[in-house]
Amino acid sequence: MELGASMQGPAILIGEQLGLYKALSAKGPMTPKALAEDTATAERYIREWLAGQAAGGYVNYDAATGKYAMTPEQVFTLANEDSPVYIPGAFYLVSSIYKDRGKIADAFRTGKGLGWHEHHNDLFLGTHKFFRSSYLTNLVGSWLPSLDGVVGKLEAGALVADVGCGYGSSTIIMAKAFPKSRFFGYDYHLESIEWARNAAVTEGVSGNTTFEAALAKDYPRNGFDLVTYFDCLNDM
Repeated sequence: MELGASMQGPAILIGEQLGLYKALSAKGPMTPKALAEDTATAERYIREWLAGQAAGGYVNYDAATGKYAMTPEQVFTLANEDSPVYIPGAFYLVSSIYKDRGKIADAFRTGKGLGWHEHHNDLFLGTHKFFRSSYLTNLVGSWLPSLDGVVGKLEAGALVADVGCGYGSSTIIMAKAFPKSRFFGYDYHLESIEWARNAAVTEGVSGNTTFEAALAKDYPRNGFDLVTYFDCLNDM
């Protein structure tokens, strides 16, 4: 069972990367040929991918029509990136561990640490995709309201530091919800900061967000109305 589950991991990531789940959930039921044409992929490979996915219970197969489809539950976990249980991000995390195996083994031998920045990019992407869904579901709706007086300050206009922001998912969600406030995302990983800056432009919040690469000892300690730790808390 563990071996079979391990082999499904890459197939799930392929489905996520090529948009196969999204296409099937939006236009299914579909034959392998129809899905291949819709996603500009090769039918031969799509046919095998769909068969494996159906065997694993990730999609459903109708033998009478030769078509594949997804249940609402399958869509919720595999195709809807805004759902609270979107799971492909977790498989990016697992993927990074396999790819970093040699570095991790060396750390076992030497006793030295392995810096966050030394990991494969799948770790950064996986953290973003896996935890973003929780932020969308809980951050503005329940986490911030549980802090006395914080939402009122954010609505009026506050200064917020999001420390260890990674790709900036939590920062951007707060910035969209509270446009009068100013948000500063800090992370020592420059590539993540560059991603966050681009995402802020795409999401239309570049006007009230600033992302800066900084070590823990470098970012300002005073002047903020709220300091948050989301991505870095999860990662540690």
